[in-house]
Formats: sequence, C-alpha cells, structure tokens
Amino acid sequence: MKMIKNTIMLMALVLSAPIAAETTSDAPAPAPATAGEIASGVCAGCHNADGNSVIPMNPILAGQRAEYITKQLLDFKATDSAPPKRNSPVMSSMVATLSAEDMKKLGEYYSKQKTIPSQVAVDDEKLVATGKILYHGGNIGHGVPACASCHGPTGSGIPPRYPALAGQHAEYTMTQLNLFNTGDRANDNDVMHKVLTRMSGAEKRAVAAYISTMR
Repeated sequence: MKMIKNTIMLMALVLSAPIAAETTSDAPAPAPATAGEIASGVCAGCHNADGNSVIPMNPILAGQRAEYITKQLLDFKATDSAPPKRNSPVMSSMVATLSAEDMKKLGEYYSKQKTIPSQVAVDDEKLVATGKILYHGGNIGHGVPACASCHGPTGSGIPPRYPALAGQHAEYTMTQLNLFNTGDRANDNDVMHKVLTRMSGAEKRAVAAYISTMR
C-alpha cells in the first residue's frame, strides 16, 4: 500500500508541473512605462512632472526641442568619453536605467508641454537691457556673435542643434555658460566654448538675466 501511495503522489507531482509552468509562462509581460510615468517617477523631483522646474538651478524642460532633450540625456549616460560630455553625477544616476527609446519618448513628451517661464524676478533693469543688446547684437569688438543668430530672435531655438532659451532660469543659464567657458561641458561643438572665452562675467550675467525675461 505504501508503494502504491508513493507512486500516486509522484504521478501527481509530474502531472502538475507542466500546468504550473504553463500558468507562469502565460502571465502577461508588464507594459513599458509611458513618458508621463517616467517623468513623474524619475524627473519630477528636480523638474516637476510637466518639466516646469521651479528650482532656479534646474532647467525648465517644458517646450524644449525634443531632439535636444534626447541628445542631452544620451550624453549624460554616455560612458565612451573621459571626461563625460556632460558630467553630472545626479543626472547620470537618473538616466542609468533609461533606454534610448525612453529618452526619445521623454524628449517628445517635454516638447509638448506648455512652458511656464522663469518666475524669478530680475530687479536690475540695466543688467537686463545690457543682456538684450548682447543677445540680439553681440559684441563685435570682442568677437562675440549675437545669441539670436543660433537661438533665434525670440529664443525659440533652431532644431535640432540649438535649444530654446526663452524664459529659462537665469541661475541655470549662468551655470551652463560658465561650464562652456571652462570646457567642463563639451557635448555640443566647440562654438559655445569659443564664444564664452570672449565674454566677461558681467556680460554672461546680463545675457542670462535677459533670457529669463524673454516671453
């Protein structure tokens, strides 16, 4: 009897195994995260879910050119250059788990969001006025071209290479200008580096202030 009982139990295990395996294999794979879900789960802490950052040191992404955002994300993740083209420990950790397709979706997502320009007031009217002259006319004497020649007269950018600037936080813009100046940011051609080495600190502050007021 004991042998018969053991045989029955063994047959039950053998017969049940394929059923369990079949049940597991039939489970649907999880759907890929949407761009909105990635933005809310990964990016919102610094940029808000819709890309309208209220933190002056973090860029406003809403309304930015899709191709430009995607390129920047890819450059933050790139490991084939030393130093990295865009060196940011924070951003590198944020994009570590994102695929190229995720980055493309994020670029398209943010480009469709309505921009809320920087709300940080610039009280120095003279500084803004100087920045306006530099943005639209440059400084010919020092070989500084007009910012508008690459980023457009309204700051809307020229795709795919040149980003929209209008309404960007002055603090973020100033930081990026300094990084281009020192060569610590080198992920877009060397034009910005050449231009920034010819600009004074006061001129950079003026341009950054004016850009934040552009609407």
